[in-house]
Amino acid sequence: MAYRIQLDKEKLQKELSPLEYNVCLNHGTEAPFQNEFWDSKKEGIYSCKCCGTPLFSSEAKFDSGTGWPSYFQPINEENIEEVEDSSHGMVRVEVRCGACGCHLGHVFPDGPAPTYKRYCINSASLSFKENA
Repeated sequence: MAYRIQLDKEKLQKELSPLEYNVCLNHGTEAPFQNEFWDSKKEGIYSCKCCGTPLFSSEAKFDSGTGWPSYFQPINEENIEEVEDSSHGMVRVEVRCGACGCHLGHVFPDGPAPTYKRYCINSASLSFKENA
């Protein structure tokens, strides 16, 4: 798919940590309970680490008990892309940044109301700006 923002992988390799690069561009996963935002209670906006597109609000964040930050909805459906993922012998729905294609995580149908969705997102793919 052609994304609105084209990523410069060489530039990102210099700017991102090896973990961030692996998660964002190689569809990797970080360890649960050992990542920056899994238990954060700060209020603000979580954006794409690669392009800065606003993705999730702390208002939609909840404790899923999984060890990754989880949200019941994105800020705007157009800011994310959902793609079927049949890797690792499972069928899941991958979540990518809708602007640049950065891998974010996966979405599952076991979240709270009102959407009953759980966007299970890697902290390594997010930047955070706290509300003033």
